[in-house]
Amino acid sequence: MYKGYLIDLDGTMYNGTAVIDGAVDFIDRLNEESIPYVFLTNNATKTQVEAAQKLLDMGFDIQPETLYTSSMATAAYLRETAPGASVYVIGTDSLKGTIEASGLTVTDSDADYVVMGLDPGINYEKLSKGTLMINAGARFIATNPDKKFPTEKGFVPGNGSLVSVLTVATGIEPVIIGKPEGIILESAVSALGLPKEDVLMVGDNYDTDILTGINGGVDTLHVNTGVTPKEDVEGKTHPPTYMIDNLKEWSVR
Repeated sequence: MYKGYLIDLDGTMYNGTAVIDGAVDFIDRLNEESIPYVFLTNNATKTQVEAAQKLLDMGFDIQPETLYTSSMATAAYLRETAPGASVYVIGTDSLKGTIEASGLTVTDSDADYVVMGLDPGINYEKLSKGTLMINAGARFIATNPDKKFPTEKGFVPGNGSLVSVLTVATGIEPVIIGKPEGIILESAVSALGLPKEDVLMVGDNYDTDILTGINGGVDTLHVNTGVTPKEDVEGKTHPPTYMIDNLKEWSVR
């Protein structure tokens, strides 16, 4: 069996504020067997601590350092490729704080980079500023490409849907940091300290979670509790390594 796990959050552990049946038990079983795991999430609206606190409040027995978000990966990417750069951020205060903590300058004008994460307060002014800066030469980065994500009420627009506005307006495709891109996967696998063949990627979204594993050489487990329906997954040319309806079905040993 696998010696380490990369685990998605939205649609895999919870939908909005509702815990998915079997998710807490799954984490408890990993803890009991001392199997390491990293929560690999495209959600860039929260800091590592905030994302961990949501899980703790839901009854998950986890440590904050097990969280690796697309906002953390974005900040790391910018820190390595453009230290000290100025960044216009379309996103939450948590995303801005994560980027600032990496030594980058967050600004509202003449930025070197435009970084876009899911912003519940999105408006025309923010989209216009981003468009103007990209057209003026700023590089365009998207924390993640998710077109939608599940809540307790149903599916709502994700960051990818909003990123498409700037892509259409500028003709520029962004550098995507989150799943299914390899940038975030390599960082998470490194955190586990295991070879890829010993790691399993667990998620509900074929286009992000499962393709992350397929593209990056990591086995995948699709759980039919979120974005991609079972019927759609079954029709894919490159299927996941495994598919289950509920995490209760999966044995960690």
